[in-house]
Amino acid sequence: MAKLRRNHDKAAGGALLSKSVVFAAILGFLFYIFNPSPDEDYSNDRNSSGKSVELDLSDNDYNLPTTFFPSSTTGEIIKHKYYAMSYNEEHEQPEWVAYELTKESIRLPNVKRPNNFRVDPKVRRGSASKADYKRSGYDRGHLVPSGDMAFNKEAASQTFYMSNMSPQVRNFNSGIWRQLEESVRDWAWDNKHLYVITGPVLTRGIVDQIGPNDVSVPEEYYKVILDYTQPSLKGIAFLMPNEVSTKPMMEHAVTIDEIEKITGLDFFPEIDDADEEKLESDYDVDAWRVDKNKERARIHNAQKNN
Repeated sequence: MAKLRRNHDKAAGGALLSKSVVFAAILGFLFYIFNPSPDEDYSNDRNSSGKSVELDLSDNDYNLPTTFFPSSTTGEIIKHKYYAMSYNEEHEQPEWVAYELTKESIRLPNVKRPNNFRVDPKVRRGSASKADYKRSGYDRGHLVPSGDMAFNKEAASQTFYMSNMSPQVRNFNSGIWRQLEESVRDWAWDNKHLYVITGPVLTRGIVDQIGPNDVSVPEEYYKVILDYTQPSLKGIAFLMPNEVSTKPMMEHAVTIDEIEKITGLDFFPEIDDADEEKLESDYDVDAWRVDKNKERARIHNAQKNN
């Protein structure tokens, strides 16, 4: 009888173990369904379904200094691990994005482009959605370029939040704007460390609105670049119309002061006043190299497709 009892106990234990495994599998499946991975599109997109998104407002993983943030006209500062933004709910896009770009990050091998466009769970009232851009005729233009964050999967994935998108004319996005983005990576390589601020001009020239959320289509975009490392402190800004361009890129260079006047933003308000005055009031195009071969190819393509 003792032997039979042992066999029975063993069988009962095995049955309990099997049930536990099945129960754990069910729990795991439910967790997967209701907690999608960062690389998947969110199913609770309030802009396409009418439902609210679950907010993740923790800044614990944010690792960039706030010293170089511009002012915010909206008060909605969103911090992701590798970049931050001031989100403008009225226009469903940021008024600026800010991040650091270093030679060390650029020299790392590029990860595969994730293309996981999705709503941003940190936008309080919900960001724009993929539906806003569908059949709109405009590209989902990255403000933080995925190429600047290609040094690891998490950084690259974060650039595909829809809060980081702005409607851009296709041959602008793939033309002179792309040349500028690639040039910024060249300058980060040359100077080892840059602060980059990018945004649409939302204070004038909104040419259209697209999608269920009325995402504004800006007439212009700007980019501000700051090299705040000795011995050569320098800055430059660019103001570009959202259209195909056959002009040399440097014809769009302006002072940082000019971008401040247009946008109503105050760039680098926390740096030394003397440095701020010098950096924002002047620029030297000779301090920022341009790949002339790429520029000629870009202009040729623009002329051919215009």
